[in-house]
Amino acid sequence: MYLPRLSLPKPSCSWICLVVALAAMTAPRVAHAEALLVVEADTGKVLQAENATYPWYPASITKVMTAYVTLKAVKEGRLSLDTVLTVSPVAASQAPSKMGFRAGIQVTVDNALKMMMVKSANDMAVVLAEGVGGSVEGFSEMMNQTARRLGMTQTTYVNPNGLPAEGQVTSARDLAMLARAVIRDVPEYEYFMQIPSIRYGRRVTQNFNRLIGRYPGADGFKTGFICASGYNLVASATRNGKRLIAVVLGAPSGQARAVRAAQLLERGFGNNGLGWLRPALGTVDNLVPVDASPPNLRDEMCSGKRKRPASDDDGELVAANGASGETAVAFFTAGLQQPMARPSELIAAAAAPSEPVLVYTGPTKSGPALIAAIAADAQLQTPAKRGKKSRIAAKKHETAAAPKAEANAKPASKLPATQHANAKPAAVVSPVAAAKPAAVAKPAAATEKKPPASEKSMPKPAKPKAAAKPKGETKPAG
Repeated sequence: MYLPRLSLPKPSCSWICLVVALAAMTAPRVAHAEALLVVEADTGKVLQAENATYPWYPASITKVMTAYVTLKAVKEGRLSLDTVLTVSPVAASQAPSKMGFRAGIQVTVDNALKMMMVKSANDMAVVLAEGVGGSVEGFSEMMNQTARRLGMTQTTYVNPNGLPAEGQVTSARDLAMLARAVIRDVPEYEYFMQIPSIRYGRRVTQNFNRLIGRYPGADGFKTGFICASGYNLVASATRNGKRLIAVVLGAPSGQARAVRAAQLLERGFGNNGLGWLRPALGTVDNLVPVDASPPNLRDEMCSGKRKRPASDDDGELVAANGASGETAVAFFTAGLQQPMARPSELIAAAAAPSEPVLVYTGPTKSGPALIAAIAADAQLQTPAKRGKKSRIAAKKHETAAAPKAEANAKPASKLPATQHANAKPAAVVSPVAAAKPAAVAKPAAATEKKPPASEKSMPKPAKPKAAAKPKGETKPAG
């Protein structure tokens, strides 16, 4: 029997892309210590969430809350941006990253905020805390009260800068809620969250948030890092009137966290019209907290396996993390918007040029007084210390020059020997000169004729060889 051949329509490319994209979303992910979250800034709608309600150590992202509490106090008139604060011994004793001001130096609230948000200065966070709350403990309580008011139920603070502390805990959910509060409650001061760089004296410091000046529309927030937390980032960006907030916690490097945040933002901006493919996740405040202990990534982040010590200023390129997720982003955005460079390429590129914001010590100044204050700060800055290699090279050069000077000054052989013994640059020669003048120079040996010139005195040259040990010791000491 003859059966008619049915002609089935060929699947279109667009449907194939949709199927592949859906498979990418629903495929199981490899478990890893990382928390990811993307929300809409105005509505709080969750676009993507992974481990978003697991407790996490916030590190320097703590300073977003420090800035928020401070700026709320400014807005309410309890102090002003021109209020002068004094660096206390407690502030001066904070661990890096910091400005390094000695106790007694004064700085305005405005400059302290800029230094804290761009350089992530731990000492400036304490200066602000003591200026607003009276003490670190008093300000921490203000931070905790604010967290409870904002619904940040997984967050507690014990210090204003995020240095390691067991009680300093948050989550990606709570950090997104805090970023929304900054945008909503203090929009007139939000520029503190998006400064590309600052200049203090001769020193220019770039913002650790690598999205600023690289990712199109990037307009805020803060990075953080301690060994236990990994590399953290809260970032925001605006495109076509739509603003998104991305949170990345526990990334393996500073470069990787920026790339991951760019991927999340790109996916969030590119899924217009495809929202029906994603399950509804509700709003960020309705995400259910997980009752668990924060992961401790110290062994992974700060073990001897790393090529260099980990820090918040980490530009390490991680190819695997850079490429992960970019194919899926391409599927989502194909045909829906103009092609854009891959997130990893954007973050690896140089930042857009911008003029550093001037910061300085002392009260608020302008005009000639500001120029004079900046010049004074530059004058007070100590020159950068030479590295170990450069100091060793300098000592070698000075030590090599010393014997030549002695050779050119034979009649005064004893006087240079005394000078070298007291002069640090010639420390290699001094032990020999001080212990055995006869072994240093032959003229000296001829002058002191007490030891007979016999064959038994021949082992004496072996002593200078033993005395040459400081030569090897001065290398690491330099």
